[in-house]
Amino acid sequence: MSRTCKIGVEKIMRYKLAESTWNNDEILAGISTLLSGRCTMGEKVKQFEKEFAWTFGSKYAVMSNSGSSANLLMATALKYRKTKYQFQDGDEVIVPALSWSTTYYPIHQNNLVLKFVDIDKETFNIDVSKIEEAIGPRTKAILAVNILGNPCNFKKLNEICDKHGLTLLEDNCESMYAKYDGKFCGTIGEMGTFSSFFSHHICTIEGGITLTDDEELYQYMLSLRAHGWVRELPQQNFVYNKSDDHTDNLFKFILPGYNLRPNEIYAAIGLEQIKKLPSFIATRNQNHNFFLNRLDSFNKRWSKGGEALIKTQRYEYGTRPSYFSLTLVLNDKFPGTKADLMKFLYEHEIECRPIVAGNFTKNPVIQHMKCAPFNNMSNADVIDQRGIMIGNHSIDLTDNIVYLFDVLQKYLLDGK
Repeated sequence: MSRTCKIGVEKIMRYKLAESTWNNDEILAGISTLLSGRCTMGEKVKQFEKEFAWTFGSKYAVMSNSGSSANLLMATALKYRKTKYQFQDGDEVIVPALSWSTTYYPIHQNNLVLKFVDIDKETFNIDVSKIEEAIGPRTKAILAVNILGNPCNFKKLNEICDKHGLTLLEDNCESMYAKYDGKFCGTIGEMGTFSSFFSHHICTIEGGITLTDDEELYQYMLSLRAHGWVRELPQQNFVYNKSDDHTDNLFKFILPGYNLRPNEIYAAIGLEQIKKLPSFIATRNQNHNFFLNRLDSFNKRWSKGGEALIKTQRYEYGTRPSYFSLTLVLNDKFPGTKADLMKFLYEHEIECRPIVAGNFTKNPVIQHMKCAPFNNMSNADVIDQRGIMIGNHSIDLTDNIVYLFDVLQKYLLDGK
């Protein structure tokens, strides 16, 4: 079955990958901040950090200008801390083969080595049964990615880390408000990161947050976020012995840091969005459950030899996912290719995309990165070659999901 359709950003979509969650609350918060004359990082950022940490039961939060920056702060802080193991150039970090690019880049940018492990093709998370065989003498950490709102198997991950003396980190950028065994994801590892980009669970235009209970790591991230200076640090801190000269402390640079600061507008909007997060998650859950019911009915009608024609991401028992998106994984008996179906969906005004970045080891950028040798990532290949993401939003998508399955049915009928 061959289908053609021009895919272009100019096309107006009936069912989009993401929708705005703002109303007058966020707009007025942004305008009020703009009118205040103070838009660079200040008190609203501090207030948002306090609210975010309290919401997730963490001691410390560092807001940055993106989830990518949150990951960069997390990785870089591990190179400079003094009271625990300080990561050295050439140390290895175990990562899953399926994630977004800026899960991996901060590891490489800190002269650490990426050690890729295949995923579980049902949950899309790292395959915990394959981790121990990847551990070597230079392996120092596991970066667990809770993919698309789905918590990893932290019971097994913690057992592995305890057994081998590894640091557990979390990229939780796609799984805000998800829980594992009653604990919020992003707070289970030594540090955890979040994103508040437009398509995520809350939207602050751009934005990221790193959570930790470790005061030393928190203070290193404060310095690294803003030029590597001492200005944001308390007088007594783990990083540098500040002088009693206020002016000297304003312009003393101590670390090769960055400018990853968020602005006050991001934080003001975030303060409104965080209030609505529980209701956003409830709506996403409702959409996901309706999607599962429709998918079940679809597969009963179109199953081939009793095997589902389209599968979706499975969630671990004992978890509370936060359902970032809706996923379609095509059976090998599905007529046509992933590309065929994606073109057809676009033609019918349904926006879709590959699942995250597919099997990341297939991307050409990998030749520029510090990676340990890795085997074939066969499960990640399945998601790469047959997986499609459809939007899940914080608004009721009942009509959109009904339309999605009408279009899927049309695809199959037209192909006969």
